[in-house]
Amino acid sequence: MTNPCIICVAITGSLPTKANNPAVPITVAEQVESTQEAFEAGASIVHAHVRNDDQTPSSDPEKFARLVEGLKQHCPGMIIQLSTGGRSGAGKTRGGMLPLRPDMASLSVGSNNFPTRVYENPPDLVDWLASEMLQYDIKPEIEAFDLSHILKAKDMADRGQLKGTPYVQFVMGVKNAMPADRDVFDYYIHTVKRLFGENAPWCAAGIGPQQIVLNEWAIASGGHARTGLEDNVRIDRDTLAESNAHLVRRAVALCEQYERPVASHTEARAILGLRAG
Repeated sequence: MTNPCIICVAITGSLPTKANNPAVPITVAEQVESTQEAFEAGASIVHAHVRNDDQTPSSDPEKFARLVEGLKQHCPGMIIQLSTGGRSGAGKTRGGMLPLRPDMASLSVGSNNFPTRVYENPPDLVDWLASEMLQYDIKPEIEAFDLSHILKAKDMADRGQLKGTPYVQFVMGVKNAMPADRDVFDYYIHTVKRLFGENAPWCAAGIGPQQIVLNEWAIASGGHARTGLEDNVRIDRDTLAESNAHLVRRAVALCEQYERPVASHTEARAILGLRAG
């Protein structure tokens, strides 16, 4: 298999703290340093959240602005993907950073259960976030926690609400949502190809111990892979990951095993139809 594999590193997220793993980057300076190391290890996309000083989630556009500035300086060409996820804010505050014009932003197009709450993505908010991404020339990454979310992305694309061919990420292993089920995973791939074309790019993310499982399934199946401390703070049951780069290097090793070249940021931009960095 010769098609390059895009590796996305989800550096921080909204939940892990330094109590879970001291390597979780919280401050903007820590995030930039951690991303630079992951970039040099092979990641071409950074998926970013920001935090308050007490490690709680934030949607502060000023923090995002400082993070974007630092990433552009220290990781030139890397694809910057900002999170509009619901743990970081409510309503339109979730999209307050979109005027920064990142290359990409995550977009959850439907609701589902999370471990202790309902992850709410009401249609009016989804439509507004999509319209902001169109306005600011941002490519959404569709976070699919359920099959219906892939079908919703098709509906939105047909209505002209999404830029270009949707880039769908399968998220598996969240408690109370879709587990890491191989038959479902394979049907997700089938659905993406049926709806968006045989060569439509897609990605997969696994939570906790399922991270390495989904990394391998995606890389072996011709898709792209997400790793990072947002989703998983361990290398194995007994060992904490040393850094985001540590997890990226594990994904790179799988690419080598399955004879997939790791995509450079230039190749990743071409695959996803993004503007030059």
